[in-house]
Amino acid sequence: MIVFGAIVPHSPLLIPSIGKDHREKLEATLKACKEIEEALYLTKPDTICMIAPHGARYPDAFSINLAAKYTASLKSFGDHSTVVNAKSDYLLIDHIQRKLRSERVPFTLTSTEELEYGYTVPLLLLTSNLENWKLIPVSPSDHDALAHFEFGRHLKRVLHSDIRRVAIIASADLSHALSKDAPGGDTHEGSAFDEAIRTGLSEGNAELIMKIAPEIIGSSSQCGYRPIVTLLGAIDGMNMKPRVLSYEAPFGVGYLTARFDLG
Repeated sequence: MIVFGAIVPHSPLLIPSIGKDHREKLEATLKACKEIEEALYLTKPDTICMIAPHGARYPDAFSINLAAKYTASLKSFGDHSTVVNAKSDYLLIDHIQRKLRSERVPFTLTSTEELEYGYTVPLLLLTSNLENWKLIPVSPSDHDALAHFEFGRHLKRVLHSDIRRVAIIASADLSHALSKDAPGGDTHEGSAFDEAIRTGLSEGNAELIMKIAPEIIGSSSQCGYRPIVTLLGAIDGMNMKPRVLSYEAPFGVGYLTARFDLG
């Protein structure tokens, strides 16, 4: 069953070996991640289903990485010593892929033990005190918001009917275009995108998020929209209490943390 949901940024600057002094400007985000870590621990998850935007992905199909085990690292940022090792919940992944294919959902499996930083950063922030947990690494596609929301609902039908306790985490940075020094520059669309996400999550209004104009999504230089929408689909219809814990953008990139307490 699904017992917890959260949205966590994946900026490597949140990790001491990469962020160093820059972490002082991310105090609110780090405090919120600590709260999520503690709440996640209390839910005692057997499995973490994490949706991250930067892994191997296919434009026309959703995917899950199926391997015996995983190693999540930061070596692409020059840190070869900081790693997270995770076991695969291969039985549940197999259950998911059989169900999705029977329902003709555009879906495929990939297979690599190496996980990129979109998984590494949230796992480092959230799992240091967990024991005997397993991982399901999910990647979005290039399909639209509605397709990702429906994909999340398909995931829910499998995960929520299983005896395992599952936490769903969206690894998601918001707009990268919030200041003149940001990777995407300073755009009106960037601010509009982040404001719509924040408002929709605070109000528990998935429809508002689903209706963000495509031109705003496309011009905001974001990477978290599809993981967030997939998460919202996976908890759709559940008794939930959404809480936006923090939002800050000291480097021109929107970092939002949120938790969903599920009853």
